[in-house]
Amino acid sequence: MNIVIFGANGPTGRLAAEQAQAEGHTVTAVTRRPKAFPVSGPRVRVVEADVLDPAAVERVVAGQDAVISALGVPFGRSPVTVYSVGISHITQAMTKHSVRRVVGVTSTVLFGTAAPDEGFLFRKVLEPAVVRFMGRHVYDDMRRMEEIVRETDLDWTVIRPGGLFDRNGVSDYRVGTERLPGRYTARVDLAHELLRQAADDRHVRAFIDVRTTQDTPSFLDLIRNEAFSGKGAEPGSRKGRVRG
Repeated sequence: MNIVIFGANGPTGRLAAEQAQAEGHTVTAVTRRPKAFPVSGPRVRVVEADVLDPAAVERVVAGQDAVISALGVPFGRSPVTVYSVGISHITQAMTKHSVRRVVGVTSTVLFGTAAPDEGFLFRKVLEPAVVRFMGRHVYDDMRRMEEIVRETDLDWTVIRPGGLFDRNGVSDYRVGTERLPGRYTARVDLAHELLRQAADDRHVRAFIDVRTTQDTPSFLDLIRNEAFSGKGAEPGSRKGRVRG
């Protein structure tokens, strides 16, 4: 397949590009900083473009078989728009060029249900604090993104992972259409499922959870690494807006 990845220079996007190439797909990696993109090979084409530029998005979407949006931003105090504006430009370009398949990423908290098998402290104190305060702007824009995708007639799937962390190698992760037990999703597992969804239609027009159960971090480690370090922000990106 010909697959274009937006947010390709973020941690998950890079993994998706690596895995796609290894599986024999032709990858168009979209980034505002092409010289910083570390993945190369005969099946990888790196394109300089900004998802906030509709003309640039249209140029890279034309001729593709599927689109992956691995866009992301770190938590911050400023309003976030990259998810909703980015997916608007992507879906508009897909409609114009008759590209049907799109797979995007939001968060498990958007299921709107309590985390299964979790204790009172996590369900009532820790997770609500992250959702309502630390990550409020990010989650608000993720919701707008999902609304935009849901209103299209495209063959869409949205993956709602748990807290992201790094792990070596794809694990025996779980997939479901409801919120799954567990707090975490390895980026390598998320990248694997993004590609699997892009290549088939098993969960078209559905929201799915991807959950890693092996080698997971502690909750405090996750908050420290993700909320405060801004890990994964593309070099030179707009502060508080674009990760990848």
